[in-house]
Amino acid sequence: MSTGLELLALLLGFTISLLSGFLGIGGGIVMAPALLYLPPLLGVGQFDMRQVTGLTITHALFACLSGAIRHDKYRCVSRPLIGSMGGCIGVSALAGSALSGSIANETLMMVFAGLAVTAAVLMCVPGKDGDDVADASACSFSIPFAVIIAVVVGLLGGMVGQGGSFILIPLMLHVLKLPLRVVIGSNLALVFISSLAGFAGKVATGQIPFVPAVFLVAGAFPGAQVGSVFSHRTNPRWMRTALAAVVGAAAFGIGVDVLANR
Repeated sequence: MSTGLELLALLLGFTISLLSGFLGIGGGIVMAPALLYLPPLLGVGQFDMRQVTGLTITHALFACLSGAIRHDKYRCVSRPLIGSMGGCIGVSALAGSALSGSIANETLMMVFAGLAVTAAVLMCVPGKDGDDVADASACSFSIPFAVIIAVVVGLLGGMVGQGGSFILIPLMLHVLKLPLRVVIGSNLALVFISSLAGFAGKVATGQIPFVPAVFLVAGAFPGAQVGSVFSHRTNPRWMRTALAAVVGAAAFGIGVDVLANR
C-alpha cells in the first residue's frame, strides 16, 4: 500500500467524519464513491468494491461512535429513543439482508428511492429545530411510531444494503416531532448500533484491509469530534438546509441507480 493511499484514507476519514458529526449521518453515501474513484484519479492506488464496502462500514462505525459521544456530552442523545429503536433497527436490518434474495432488487430499489424522495421533501418542511435542548432524554415521542420507523427503515435498508440514516432523520423530525439537535445526536448512536453487525461480518470474512482501515479510523475520531462541536455552534436553520441538500443528493443518486438498472 502506497503512502499516498494511506494519507488519502486519513484525509477522507477526517473530512467525511466532520460531515458525519456535523449533520448526524453515517457518511456512507459520500465515503463509498470517494474511496472507489479518488485513489485511481489521484494515481495513488485502487480499492476493489469489496474493500470499499468494508472500509465504508468501518468508517461509519467509528465516526458515529465518536460523534455520538460528543453529542451525548451536550445531552443531545435520547436514551429512551435509542432503547426503543436500536434493537429493532438492528434485528430488522439482519432480517432484510436475509430476505433480500427473494425479492427483485429493482423492486426494492424503487421502494427505497420512493422513501428517499419522501425524505428529501420532508426536509424542506419547517419543523421543530430546537436551538437549545436541556436534556434529550426528557423529550417526549411516540414509542409505537418509533418502533415502526425502525423496523421499516431497517428492513428495507437491509434488503438493499443501505443504512438509511438520511431517511431516519426527517422521519424523526416530522413523525416523532423531535428537535433537530436531538435527532442529529440520536441518529449517530442508531447508525453505530446498526453498523455493528455489518462490521462484524466484514471482519469475519476478511473484507476490511487493515492498514487503510487504521488510517481511516485515525482520521474519523477527531473529524467527528470537530464536526459535532461545529454542529452545536451552528444555527439549526443552516443545518436543516445542509441536511436537505445531502438527503436530496442521496435520493437523486438512488433514483439514477434505479433508472440505470431498469
